[in-house]
Amino acid sequence: MTTINWGIIGCGNVTEKKSGQAYNKITDSKLVAVMRRDAAKAADYAQRHNVGKWYSDAEDLMNDPEVNAVSIATPPASHLEYALRAIEKGLNIYVEKPVTRNAQEAQDMADAVRESGAKLTVAHYRRALPMFLHVKSLIDSNAIGDIRTVQIRMWKYQNPNPQADVDNWRLQPEFSGGGYFHDLAPHQLDLMLYYFGKPASSTGYSLNQGGFSPANDHVCGQIVFKNKVVVNGSWCFNVAPSEATDICEIIGTKGKITFPFFGTFVTLKNEKGEETVNFTHPEHIQQPMITKIVAYFKDEGPNPCTIDEAVVLMKIMDTFTISQKLELS
Repeated sequence: MTTINWGIIGCGNVTEKKSGQAYNKITDSKLVAVMRRDAAKAADYAQRHNVGKWYSDAEDLMNDPEVNAVSIATPPASHLEYALRAIEKGLNIYVEKPVTRNAQEAQDMADAVRESGAKLTVAHYRRALPMFLHVKSLIDSNAIGDIRTVQIRMWKYQNPNPQADVDNWRLQPEFSGGGYFHDLAPHQLDLMLYYFGKPASSTGYSLNQGGFSPANDHVCGQIVFKNKVVVNGSWCFNVAPSEATDICEIIGTKGKITFPFFGTFVTLKNEKGEETVNFTHPEHIQQPMITKIVAYFKDEGPNPCTIDEAVVLMKIMDTFTISQKLELS
């Protein structure tokens, strides 16, 4: 396979800047077709981004003989279905996060990949960004000694326009698997797995405090890794605007690493002093990850994020939001 010819299933907002334009900026990679159920929007996307073909049916896109890889960028409810169809057709697959709505769907996808030998990568693209690779290098170089605890806080305020939440598929669990936690936490929790390895256990709870949507808006969880690192996370989406925060603190025996998951700086504080490094993310933030995926699909590099890794992540998310829901009497 000399060129990875991509077709996007679900050419919505996430593909406008983050990924869609990146496919044509990578060696041996080309975006040749896009699909959206709304034919007019699919045609508009293709015209604006100079894509040769568009479809309103995913089956038609996957049957296009020029397409040998698909990017599944629909809401999570359809990820498994589209992935299974792509596997049957022998296509390479890149799946947006969260990979599915829950761990069982992720396991079903993993089983199909294993049985078929298909190539599938999950879009935990922060693994490939220089900022988060810098954090990993600090951890691996023992810059803060032995790591003891990690504290994650992702707090946001309620949307001032209630109707926007009513119409937002991310807040409809039947489509997304949950709420904003399912939309944002995969990036954060995947990095914890990338940094610290295999988890030994996880527990948590979730509840709907505000009642603004069917989705729970407050999630707490804890992961204990086999290397004895403990991660505590708090996700609350109904705080005062003044209290909104996005922060991760990795604390060790010799110092601390601080950074936001959706920001652009990393601060190291240890016995040598304090230093902050600022980063500029790529114009198309998924491009470094897609570069690695193209190499993997061409048998020129490893899989940068496997479905088996995503299964572990989804199991953790399930323990935070499903099996350990807080029952209030």
